[in-house]
Amino acid sequence: MRHKLRVAAYAVCVRDERLLLARGRGVRGTPEWTLPGGGMEHGEDPYDTVLREVTEETGYRVEITGLLGVDSLRRHIPRRLGRTVDHHGVRLVYEGRVTGGELRHEIGGSTDMAAWHPLDEVPSLPRVRLIDTALALWRDRPPTGRAAH
Repeated sequence: MRHKLRVAAYAVCVRDERLLLARGRGVRGTPEWTLPGGGMEHGEDPYDTVLREVTEETGYRVEITGLLGVDSLRRHIPRRLGRTVDHHGVRLVYEGRVTGGELRHEIGGSTDMAAWHPLDEVPSLPRVRLIDTALALWRDRPPTGRAAH
């Protein structure tokens, strides 16, 4: 079985009780909302990753106002020819504040839409689990930087 480690950085940007999200393809190929962010490039600092990814996916420039925590996820992903990948994702979750730019959709990337969503409507959206974890980190501010599961 192939092992894969992916380190990524995401931003929780809340403004006027609305959460900034990007829509991408989920594991099953269906559209799902996620936080703006994504995988680190080799040699890139996670702080720089989150700044770059938010701009790429939403058009906004952000200021990072804090590190909310770290989420770790391990799952087995089926691949072609009966192969399976043992995937381990380490996701750094930052809090961000929009400082400039204009909302736009990403072209030719991993997401196809960016939008603000009322916080109280987020639970009804088709979304990745990371959003719930990140919002728990944002609301609870656990000293360990780890959301209760």
